[in-house]
Amino acid sequence: METYSFLREFADSWMLLVLFCFFVAVILWVVRPGSNKTHRDSADIPFRHEDKPAESKEARQ
Repeated sequence: METYSFLREFADSWMLLVLFCFFVAVILWVVRPGSNKTHRDSADIPFRHEDKPAESKEARQ
């Protein structure tokens, strides 16, 4: 069996299964219990400096 045929059959069968399992694992990781705080913190990033803008690089030097 030549290399291309082998890789083609592997991609059509097992790699599809591996990538599907990876997709399901990522979805489960996102909706796991306890991840709500992380997502809430990430969602609040645009509102962290509502009262004053963040310092620029020039102002810190």
